[in-house]
Amino acid sequence: QVQLVESGGGLVQAGGSLRLSCAASGRTFTLYTMGWFRQAPGKEREFVASISRTGGSTYYADSVKGRFAISRDNAKNTGYLQMNSLKPEDTAVYYCAATLRPGANYAREYDYWGQGTQVTVSS
Repeated sequence: QVQLVESGGGLVQAGGSLRLSCAASGRTFTLYTMGWFRQAPGKEREFVASISRTGGSTYYADSVKGRFAISRDNAKNTGYLQMNSLKPEDTAVYYCAATLRPGANYAREYDYWGQGTQVTVSS
């Protein structure tokens, strides 16, 4: 098992930036594909980005491509989501997740989830 704890959320104006962190503990972090998802009120949880075990491959939802960057530091057992040019529609609870499945981009493929961190973007 792996335990995940997100941090770094908050309130930011449109056009601003935030960096989310996801600290992992438990089993070896390098075994896991890591993903970020988000859920806005009244909406389903949606895929944001994922990164392979070594960090060599990344995938993004079209809505965040070019604005968000996912990364990981395996030596620190930590993943990151750098969010730039934020828009009000990015407002949501952001979750990091982990899975042993490579190339996973759907929530159902992830087995471990953090508690979420709120990101609010004001217009």
